[in-house]
Amino acid sequence: MFTKDEIEEIRKEFPFLNLKPNGKPIVYLDNGATTQKPREIIDNIKNFYESENGNPHRGAHYLAMKSTEVYEDARQKIADFIGARKASEVVFLRNATEALNLLAYSYGLNNLKEGDEIVISIMEHHSNLVPWQEVCKKTGAKLKFLYVDDDMQIPFSEIEEKVTKNTKIVSITGASNVVATNPDIEKIVKYARENSDAKIILDGAQLVPHRKVNVSELDVDFMAFSGHKMYSALGIGVLYGKEELLNKMDVFLTGGDMIEYVYEDHTTFLDAPQRFEAGTANVEGSVNLAAAIDFINKYGMERIDDYERFLTDYCYSKLKELDYLEVYTTSDKNRAPVISFNFKEAHPHDVASILDTYGIAIRSGHHCAQPLHRYLGSNFSCRASFAIYNTVEEIDYFVEHLEDVRRILGIES
Repeated sequence: MFTKDEIEEIRKEFPFLNLKPNGKPIVYLDNGATTQKPREIIDNIKNFYESENGNPHRGAHYLAMKSTEVYEDARQKIADFIGARKASEVVFLRNATEALNLLAYSYGLNNLKEGDEIVISIMEHHSNLVPWQEVCKKTGAKLKFLYVDDDMQIPFSEIEEKVTKNTKIVSITGASNVVATNPDIEKIVKYARENSDAKIILDGAQLVPHRKVNVSELDVDFMAFSGHKMYSALGIGVLYGKEELLNKMDVFLTGGDMIEYVYEDHTTFLDAPQRFEAGTANVEGSVNLAAAIDFINKYGMERIDDYERFLTDYCYSKLKELDYLEVYTTSDKNRAPVISFNFKEAHPHDVASILDTYGIAIRSGHHCAQPLHRYLGSNFSCRASFAIYNTVEEIDYFVEHLEDVRRILGIES
């Protein structure tokens, strides 16, 4: 884990910490929504536009070739980072949401029929739920949910009951953005392989930024994640897919750069990943994501994970002591760096607004997980989530001002 001095040096790399919203030093605890960016990631964008900006895979001049080089180098770096067997298994998209929609429309609509089943968990982000609802509506397939126990874990009996020979897709989060559960992906994959011919999709949006993930060892068929939750720019995401599956899938968007030959009456398409990357690519974002991986590797994913777990454990223990809060996060120490909670007598937006006056940024709302909140007996929650630049002192400051929220709102302790 990092020492206090090391964290102070890391914090110097993040310009946003100089901000003083409402005249207070900023305490940013909304990393589950998006992380702030270190100086080297911000400078990386500037460098790209100053010296590498061209349209990749088009043109024979220096900048076009340079853009192609850095774009494909980024693809290889990301493939290495997630343990893909080939760079061609990495598709660049806008975000995890687009990646999951691509799978729903290019794979789901074309491979499912009435009587087939899609299994997801009640913890899913809307991005890994609504597309499958649409697929079921159009194909007649059935959507089945894995439910959680009182500690927000998926009992193995749920998997045994819900995954059957009719299951064609299992699409599950690697880490809940509300209750912080890290499902046992290895166990789910093993059971699904032995008891169905389902394709397995991992929503890695809340997992890849915090834990070392090797898609080949996990043996998932697809995985989606976004760069902006792991110190990279907004608007860049990744779909990992096994090469043979990607090349069998229908194209999602059509146009420039994904074609092989175009005739007046028909078109042939390139193999993956180009077949899913129509139009001018977000080269800046791809290169920036590769730079974010360099930033993570500089400190080590394992050390980052250890430190974030330490912060989460510390904050969890503090919040559990406050009898006016309901804490929804799992008690399992193998959890994501996310803590969701509610004041028993206050709306989360009021809580977040009051905390904002002290410079504290948390998330409030349903976190794009309405079915989970209803299952928990609430429509919404507050959420604090952590990253490498957060500190114990910030958590103490946050907890201290929860008492001010209670006082201002007139809630009895």
